[in-house]
Amino acid sequence: SFLLDLPSDLKQRGLHPAFHAHLLRPHVPNDDRRFPGRQLKQLAEIGQLEGWSISRIRSHSGQGTAALFEVEYSTGDCVWLPYHEVSRLESLGQYLEALDVPGIQHL
Repeated sequence: SFLLDLPSDLKQRGLHPAFHAHLLRPHVPNDDRRFPGRQLKQLAEIGQLEGWSISRIRSHSGQGTAALFEVEYSTGDCVWLPYHEVSRLESLGQYLEALDVPGIQHL
């Protein structure tokens, strides 16, 4: 995985800066003469966070607060995140409840 230095507007929209290497491609700047209207600020869909909301936590690896969690987004994409990044998610409570675990320390 790689941590990218994202523009501030993408950070404010909640885009996570960690990406797996297979998702990254070399950047080719847009040729606005050939493809007008494709600048970041011109794309209306970029601000719609509904497509990237967390659907559920699928599984985990490890124990307690050292565990990693497989998070599935509503788009179907999955990513492994450490406990400190999922600790405040409603999905974590639902996941622990489904496992019949009273708290993260018992995982």
